[in-house]
Amino acid sequence: MKFGIFGNTTKDELATTLQIVVDRLQENHYEFLINESLQTSFPIASSNKKYFAPAATVAETCDILISLGGDGTMLSTAYIAHKYDKPVLGINLGKLGFLAEVDIKGIEQLFNDIKNSRYSIEERIVLVGNCKNVSCNEFFAVNDLVIDKGAWPKMIELTISVEDEYVTTFSADGLIVATPTGSTGYSLSVGGPIVSPKAEVITLSPISPHSLTMRPLVLPSSGKIYITADSLHTKVQINCDGQRVMEFAPPLQIVISKSEKPLRLVHMDSVNYFEILRSKLLWGLDVRKNIHQRKGS
Repeated sequence: MKFGIFGNTTKDELATTLQIVVDRLQENHYEFLINESLQTSFPIASSNKKYFAPAATVAETCDILISLGGDGTMLSTAYIAHKYDKPVLGINLGKLGFLAEVDIKGIEQLFNDIKNSRYSIEERIVLVGNCKNVSCNEFFAVNDLVIDKGAWPKMIELTISVEDEYVTTFSADGLIVATPTGSTGYSLSVGGPIVSPKAEVITLSPISPHSLTMRPLVLPSSGKIYITADSLHTKVQINCDGQRVMEFAPPLQIVISKSEKPLRLVHMDSVNYFEILRSKLLWGLDVRKNIHQRKGS
């Protein structure tokens, strides 16, 4: 098995963690290749340039891609992993680390589990989007596709249809179209539902709608979603996973659907999704208990 390593060079812990990961890979006699963008962050680069290669080469030739960073790094790695149909394993160096399941303290256990095949490959829904009335490249998102007003201070008008059925027209700052994976991200912050990653659905969550009756909508992932975004401004914006932003002249017509090819994530048997919800999002926890305990101490 051969591992490809990607990482976030802005993280202070990157060099130390990269060294630990490389040491464990060598101890277990695994081959590895490191994205060349990490050369300046790793001392081994000065004498062992054979370990480094361009991102495309790393993704194409390795069996599993390791992402060192936070969820943003994980999404960046997922972009190239999906292209080459390779599974991604996340090691969290960030704050929340919801997608990157393993933290620095768990690296020893991680490679012990890999050696003993105590892991599985999960498939996650990926969104693709295409413009209907202008020429554009296909949009790709693991978490969400966000259509919003951009720099315009006023709301935009959004019209939604599912397959051949008209749904609604409303004014808002924007709309978040999210996968189950992305349901704990931006969508959650605007009141969207938490969705199990095993669910085959897509959620639509309005951003600051000018109507008290507009609520998030959960749709089957099998259908196509048609959205028209109109504005009095010269531009409307599409944001993919909070990383790739494009602007278009209104009215913009876009069709969004589930990609035929899923994203594959390495899931450790020792990690439980609902445990992550409770520990990292404090989901379902009564914080009043901690307040009473501090007052009584």
